[in-house]
Amino acid sequence: MMNHVAEHLTGWGEAEAKGRGIEEVFHFINQKTGRTCEGPVENVLRDGQLVKPTLNPVLISKSGERRIVSTSGAPIRNHRKDIIGVVLTVRDVTDEVRREDERAKIEKLESLGIAAGGIAHDFNNLLTAILGNISLAKMQTDPTSPVYARLESAELASVRAQGLTRQLLTFAKGGAPVKELTDLGSLIRETARFSLRGTKSSVEFNIPDDLWSAEVDPGQISQVIQNIVINAEQAMPNGGKVFIRASNMVLSARDLKRGQMLSPGRYVSISIKDQGPGIRKEDLGRIFDPYFTTKEEGSGLGLAVCFSIIRRHNGHINVHSSHGNGAVFTIFLPAKEQVGLDPNEEKGDGSGSPRSEKGKRVLIMDDEKAVRDLAREALLFLGYRPDFASDGQEAIRKYRTALLDGEPFAAVIMDLTIVGGMGGREAIEEIIKIDPDAVVIVSSGYANDEIMENFRQFGFKAVLPKPYRLENLRAVLQEAIPFN
Repeated sequence: MMNHVAEHLTGWGEAEAKGRGIEEVFHFINQKTGRTCEGPVENVLRDGQLVKPTLNPVLISKSGERRIVSTSGAPIRNHRKDIIGVVLTVRDVTDEVRREDERAKIEKLESLGIAAGGIAHDFNNLLTAILGNISLAKMQTDPTSPVYARLESAELASVRAQGLTRQLLTFAKGGAPVKELTDLGSLIRETARFSLRGTKSSVEFNIPDDLWSAEVDPGQISQVIQNIVINAEQAMPNGGKVFIRASNMVLSARDLKRGQMLSPGRYVSISIKDQGPGIRKEDLGRIFDPYFTTKEEGSGLGLAVCFSIIRRHNGHINVHSSHGNGAVFTIFLPAKEQVGLDPNEEKGDGSGSPRSEKGKRVLIMDDEKAVRDLAREALLFLGYRPDFASDGQEAIRKYRTALLDGEPFAAVIMDLTIVGGMGGREAIEEIIKIDPDAVVIVSSGYANDEIMENFRQFGFKAVLPKPYRLENLRAVLQEAIPFN
């Protein structure tokens, strides 16, 4: 006898199952080896004992669908205690197991954050001085000069180093996305084309003009697209085509697939397919694990970074592949109600040229001398009057004095982490008490998720992630300082 759940799980109706072997109707295989394994019925009949729930075998239905199940069995005895049958209990635990696997991956990634965060913070301070000084030197150099080309090469190397630091930060609590409303269609196209520049492969897009926007960290999502596209290109050493498709989706609870840790709502779906040989079946389950790689020179961080970034955006990423048919990575990102970005959202005074705040005072709070030295030169070059503080106490004291003297600071740029001193989180509370309208900008190479993602809730007016270039500094000051 089979109840309706058993019929649904096996794909066999009770009438057509009668007379068939139990191993044909309830076909169990081992998750790891893929080999047929013994079910509870055989165990009960052989040993005459109750079989407790087993370690999640896979049940293959009549149609070939696979489900991870929990099974148990108990003997049915007559009045003489002879076994005359078996009660087989099967429970579908696919969602539970896959969600647990997802949580385990997340915990594994977060466990790397302790070391990675500290390394990335120190490295970002050094990289800020390097990258910032290079961009400053470029602006002071004739573009036709051979020196300019050298500076561009050094800048490119620094940007690559910045990418490595960003990957480290993804594992750390400081890798929280700094979100802004983003045109995903443009970001996908630009990133994919850039990633395939100079290779034998090409890209084909299928992206609608009305693709929904999303509130994401554009740098991090660009990193995800780049990592996957580069992997696709490397899977096709003789060249090929990368197919990228994006679409708007409204997912209900019924639509959500097994193992997807998503909530019902509006999403942008992005799929990236290659024409390579595909991913081996035994590797699919480990593809997002940190340090797992099948490449001789691979770090094993690329796809792990993608997984971590998408999870931090409350999205989902998965991969499907079969031998000889390439691989398809699918990403779901929560969409915003707005369609596209506001083309009229321009910074400036309405004249069409960037506004000027020259001559205004800016206070930099940072415990790294190299960062302060860079900031001095950059601010002077941009026409601001810089001042400096090495910790929060000094910044508060200088801000109060400037206000009393009638020469207030137009903006304060604060590092969040000050070794052995007051950091930006504590200092901004005191500065806002002195001046509720203070323009304070958070600048850090490592910070906790809460502040970097929700900086306005802590009183900050803008974010300037480290490392930054001269143009980043200029843009954030023009955005944050009120135009008078």
